[in-house]
Amino acid sequence: MTTQQPTHNRWSSNFSFVLAATAAAVGLGNIWKFPYIMGENGGGAFVLIYLLFIFMIGVPVLMAEVMIGRRGRSSPGFAARKLATESGVHPAWQVTGWMGMFAGFMILTFYTVIAGWALSYMVKAARGTFVGINEETVGVVFGSMVGSASELLFFSTIIIVGTVLVVGKGFKHGLERAVRLLMPLLLVLLVIIAIYAANIGDFGAAASFIFSPNFSELTTQGVLIALGHAFFTLSLASGVMIIYGSYLPKGTSIVRTSIWIAVADTVVAIVAGLAIFPIVFGYGLEPGEGPGLIFQTLPLAFAAMPFTTITATVFFVMLVLAAFTSAIAMIEASVAFIQEQFGMTRWGAAITSGAVLWLIGLATVFSFSGAAWTQIDWNFFGKPLPTIFDAIDHIASNVLLPLGGLMAAVFTGWVMKTQFTREELAASGSVYTIWQICVRYLAPIAIILIFLQLLGVF
Repeated sequence: MTTQQPTHNRWSSNFSFVLAATAAAVGLGNIWKFPYIMGENGGGAFVLIYLLFIFMIGVPVLMAEVMIGRRGRSSPGFAARKLATESGVHPAWQVTGWMGMFAGFMILTFYTVIAGWALSYMVKAARGTFVGINEETVGVVFGSMVGSASELLFFSTIIIVGTVLVVGKGFKHGLERAVRLLMPLLLVLLVIIAIYAANIGDFGAAASFIFSPNFSELTTQGVLIALGHAFFTLSLASGVMIIYGSYLPKGTSIVRTSIWIAVADTVVAIVAGLAIFPIVFGYGLEPGEGPGLIFQTLPLAFAAMPFTTITATVFFVMLVLAAFTSAIAMIEASVAFIQEQFGMTRWGAAITSGAVLWLIGLATVFSFSGAAWTQIDWNFFGKPLPTIFDAIDHIASNVLLPLGGLMAAVFTGWVMKTQFTREELAASGSVYTIWQICVRYLAPIAIILIFLQLLGVF
């Protein structure tokens, strides 16, 4: 059986690349996390600061990662090694790619479990579980799901198997076809929910909350959270944009496509807020409910709505699609690496990645269910990490991702030769200068601020 090297793959069109990259970025971070951190940090003022950081920090680093991928034409680590050699610097700079790929894979080990929550709630909604539910019983439903290792394992396994099946079918017939089908479906469902929410909820209060800045409610901590989320929402430093960039045709503008990805990702995040907050305000719920907003607070609103079963089911189908499109993106870099390193077929690499993912994911499953072997009680720079899941989540999300982003900015801004970055960006002098200032100075300073926040300085 012959092996198809991932470097031979190319997106069939610029639209496919933008759609795939947006699908990778639009995940639980947009639909689950963004609304609740917006609610916790004052709404409109947070959104304004977030948008500023997206285009000052997120887009330049996104351009840097896509550039590494397209010029290197390999999985993240090998691509960075090629470019380091080309620029005449030490090959140790290849860690720029390896760190991101490793961080993305480790995040995926628990991301698939959280995606399993959405799938479980989709099934529960379809069965009518949320009809007539009250505050006490919704807590029981959530607690029962999270505490059941068998339920978490069942639904996370379905997510992983689905991911392997899509990626294993190949680049054109698996990954690209899936995002071209699933992403439009996700957007249609999200818009339908937003329109429905506007009609049955309090759209005026939601719009005011999102679009009317009140800077008196925005703290220094909130600004740093906006900075961190702006960076992470674009799937940066996870290997995704480097491997997707490696499939980008030579003539495609990295500048234009990166801006389109950021715009699309931001629009989806705002629409998600417009789908959720009219319900929150219309049914007297608290916008700053935190991580439980989707899984514990919204089901109470669904119970009070007309057509509870249909509404809740459509919402959680949309959430599953968001999680799934991100999952197939995050596994792609490891599949490409296995193909290159070991000469495996696409199916062999996908199955191997899925198997390793499933095994490591057991730590998260049993952390939630309270298994004794997952209780580690670590302390990381003053941050208590009681379980293996907490350790993986905190170190991958808050240490490896910022480090990976910092290295990508420094690598493209300072290490790669200017002639090569100019060739890849093919931008006008002023655009290139702005990009270079961002990756040389603004992005590193911003990421260092994130680290200082992590260490408790702020």
